[in-house]
Amino acid sequence: MVRFADCDPAGIVFFPNYFRMLNGVVEDWWASLGHPWTQLVGERRMGTPTVRLDTEFVRPSKMGEVIRFHLSVERLGASSLTLRHVVIGDDVARMRVRQVLVATSLDTHKAIVWPDDVRAAIVRFMERK
Repeated sequence: MVRFADCDPAGIVFFPNYFRMLNGVVEDWWASLGHPWTQLVGERRMGTPTVRLDTEFVRPSKMGEVIRFHLSVERLGASSLTLRHVVIGDDVARMRVRQVLVATSLDTHKAIVWPDDVRAAIVRFMERK
């Protein structure tokens, strides 16, 4: 649900808050794959920073509305991952996002190849479609 705290004085989602919500969706997605950020970041010292975020704001979302975030994998590279997000409210697209993440070492802050188990989890997700 779009909350009061998500909105600007016009009563619509203040655009940076969409990105906060989107980050929560991505964090939940990693957990659903069996690789929560607490494990990747805390135990494995692996980051998944966003390196590109292409966004189209289609229609405003208003306080009190329920919006749904749909995530799909567009491309899985050696160290990159392209996600597609569509935010839907009342069966109408509100926002479309193309997000590129990169696997990195938190010790060197350089790109690394996706670990085999993480890659396999992403591939399993892609195959569910």
